[in-house]
Amino acid sequence: MKKYKRTLLTLVLLIIVSTCLAQRYRRRTFSSEEYRSYRNFPNWSNAEGFKHDTFTFVRVAYDSYGQGSWHIDFPDSDLNFSLRLQQLTSMKVNPNPIVHRLSDEEIFEYPFLYMIEPGGIHLHDSEIEGLRRYCFNGGFLMVDDFWGDWEWNVFHEQIKRVFPNRQIEELELSHEIFHNVYDLKEKPQIPSIGWAYDGNTWEVRKGPSAREVHFRAIKDDDGRIMVLICHNTDLGDGWEREDENKEYFELFSVKKAYPMGINIVTYAMTH
Repeated sequence: MKKYKRTLLTLVLLIIVSTCLAQRYRRRTFSSEEYRSYRNFPNWSNAEGFKHDTFTFVRVAYDSYGQGSWHIDFPDSDLNFSLRLQQLTSMKVNPNPIVHRLSDEEIFEYPFLYMIEPGGIHLHDSEIEGLRRYCFNGGFLMVDDFWGDWEWNVFHEQIKRVFPNRQIEELELSHEIFHNVYDLKEKPQIPSIGWAYDGNTWEVRKGPSAREVHFRAIKDDDGRIMVLICHNTDLGDGWEREDENKEYFELFSVKKAYPMGINIVTYAMTH
């Protein structure tokens, strides 16, 4: 009986903790100072006059069913990318990335949103409307790290709820987004850190449809990319895992993940 009560108490505590964490993320509160100190991440400050003119990395939180999660690679990839963007460009960057849901009015304060692993995503009506308004008002959404036909079909169904009358088009390598800062010679396919163990640059377990990398776009009436969809590639792992394997870092983080990420943000901030 005592064991049963202890088990029940443990379960109740787990539910309470999980609920509190979920409410925290729904309130969009994220402070990276303590985590940065714990992991010894570099910090920096911007001049007071640039306080409201810095680039802030904003990750999208969403609900999902069975496949994928919005917090994959979080927060290391966001912190690392913000650092490299600060180091490698003249852009003023906020060292503290944040999290928002698409239904939050605060997203309209930021020109760039990042969504990861949407292979099981479900968007609520308020999020559909929020993303549509955001994009048509000049915002930019980058979608990353989902593989194969099954995950594509799930995401496609949801994004078509947002843009039912917009075509999703494959970007040619000649598009400026591959060349505006770093001149990329191919569409970059960045594997997960699992490459260090199996040598595969694509997610084999997701089937043969995961082999070929795609960069697809949804554009506005002026031809501006509103949504960039990075399919069968994982830029986020290239940012997060940069310090775990020297060869992975040199081949994928340095040559592909960071250059492509910087090109994408530059495009988002200048169009």
